[in-house]
Amino acid sequence: MEQTYLGRTGLVVSELSLGTMTFGEPCDEATSRAIIERYREAGGTFFDPADIYNQGRSEEILGRILASERDEVVLATKAYGPMGEGPNDRSGSRRHLRQAVEASLRRLGTDYLDLYQLHRFDPTTPLEETLSTLDDLVHEGKILYVGVSNFVGWQLERAARLTERHGWEPVASLQPQYNLVERQIELETLPAARANGMGILAWSPLAAGFLTGKYRRDEDAAGKGRFAQFVDNLGDRAWDTRDALVEIAAEHGVEPASVAIAWLRRDADVIPIIGATRPEQLDAVLEGATTSLSDEAAQRLTEVSEPRRGYPFDFPPVRGRPPRP
Repeated sequence: MEQTYLGRTGLVVSELSLGTMTFGEPCDEATSRAIIERYREAGGTFFDPADIYNQGRSEEILGRILASERDEVVLATKAYGPMGEGPNDRSGSRRHLRQAVEASLRRLGTDYLDLYQLHRFDPTTPLEETLSTLDDLVHEGKILYVGVSNFVGWQLERAARLTERHGWEPVASLQPQYNLVERQIELETLPAARANGMGILAWSPLAAGFLTGKYRRDEDAAGKGRFAQFVDNLGDRAWDTRDALVEIAAEHGVEPASVAIAWLRRDADVIPIIGATRPEQLDAVLEGATTSLSDEAAQRLTEVSEPRRGYPFDFPPVRGRPPRP
């Protein structure tokens, strides 16, 4: 696995990140350790937990397993969601983020976090409060870089302008859902992130397992995983994408999951967040880091999975002026 940079920062990370949502449930600590060892053997260094994953158990397990390797890995946790019953036990407020970061540091057994991400936009807290708090935490050395997750385009732009205006730590990364089935972020969110130099950490790169090819259009998905209901609600475009993916994988002599990861990795700023409940599930996604798609195959996948753009994205261009190179 190659190493790359996170956005415009100087932080070096592996080109695939390991998400740890399954640690604690359904994965016990022994299984979690086996998954981490398989990922580390492949050259992985970039871990993506969150405080809300199994109410902190994911962070605790990860912290114990990586205790002797802390300086060799990059930890990128997240905060926002409810960690208690009280009204201040969630949100992007100064109070909650201060409590959340200290709790994550304890659970992970470290005195700093490489990347600290707001798990979602908080409409109940002024963004100035959230960003200034994260800037304070950077200056205190508790976090090194700031990231956000599940923001839309205008929210990213507002965050970028606020940090620029006040001289606060800029947002280094965006963590959105992004895969061959879910490409709506390409309309506004992805361009906004790239215009502001943010790295892209793509969660659910296999669309809840749909892009492994295990589901078939003519079969009931019941009993085939936690997200079977999601698969049952997919439309023709998703199924056409799945069929093309399976065909291209066969042509390249790899698994469909490898091709799905390789398609995302065609853009150097996109770092897929992979995950597993068993170590052997990592093999196909790890192979995606070394799978080279032909130009024809990549274009075929891009075209078959193209989302409907609609107005104003398909508004006719102004005629009579040459396009900029």
